[in-house]
Amino acid sequence: MAQREVKLKVKNVSLSFGGVMALNDISIDIYDNEILAIIGPNGAGKTCVFNCISGFYHPQAGEVYLGDKKINGLKSDKIATLGISRTFQNIQLYTGLTAVDNLMAARHIFLKQNFITDAIYFGPAHHEEIRHREIVEEIIDQLDMEPVRNRVVGALPYGQRKKIDLGRALALEPKVLLLDEPMAGMNMEEKEDMARYIIDTYELRHIPIVLVEHDMGVVMDIAQRIIVLDFGQKIAEGTPEEVMSNPRVIEAYLGKVDAVAAA
Repeated sequence: MAQREVKLKVKNVSLSFGGVMALNDISIDIYDNEILAIIGPNGAGKTCVFNCISGFYHPQAGEVYLGDKKINGLKSDKIATLGISRTFQNIQLYTGLTAVDNLMAARHIFLKQNFITDAIYFGPAHHEEIRHREIVEEIIDQLDMEPVRNRVVGALPYGQRKKIDLGRALALEPKVLLLDEPMAGMNMEEKEDMARYIIDTYELRHIPIVLVEHDMGVVMDIAQRIIVLDFGQKIAEGTPEEVMSNPRVIEAYLGKVDAVAAA
C-alpha cells in the first residue's frame, strides 16, 4: 500500500455530540482504485465517517483531504462538485420523478448555462443537455435500468430504488464513491445484483469505492481491504482474512472470548 496513491485521507478526525464521542482520533487512507469496507457494530461511528467526509458533519478536530486539497469545512455541495459522491442508509430520491429524471437531477451541479440560454434552449443549452443525457444513458445501461427508466420512483420496489440511488451517485461522476449500507433491506437476489453493480463500477471507472455494510458475506466477497470501528475508534485494518481473525474484532462483535466460552 505504501506505493499506491492516497486518493482520500481522513487524518486524526474526532467528532463529538455533547459528551458523546462519536469518532476518536480516526485516521483512514483510501487508496486509488480499491474497494474498502468500513464495518463495526451498530453505533461504532461508520456513518459518522461518511458524514465528515461529505461535509454533513464538521469534526471538532482533524482534517480530510481529497488528493492534496483540504475539504473539511467546505459545504456539502462544494465537496460533491470536487468529486465525492455518496448514497445514504435511507434512500434519498425524488419519489415523484421518474428514474431517468432522478439521474438527470444529479447532473445539475455541472450545468454551465444560465436562465437566458436555457429559455432559448437551442445552441449551447441544447448541446449541454445532450452531453448530460449521454452520461445518464450509460448509467442506465450499466445498471440494467431500462425497464424502469420512465417509471415514477415512488411506485417502484425497494430494490429498484436502491439501484436508482446508486445510479444517481454515479451521475455525479465521482472520484470517490461512498456507499452507506447499499445492501440494507434487500433479499438475496437483490444483494447479488447490487454486488455485481458495485464490482462493475470498480472495474469500469477505476475509482475507490468505500462501503459501510453489515452483511459480512458481501464484505468478504467484494472488499479488498477492511477497516473496523468500535465505539468511535479504529480497532483493526487489513485484508478480509486478517480482520476476521483479529481477536479485537471478534470481541467487538461477540463479546470477550472467555465470556462467550463460559456461557
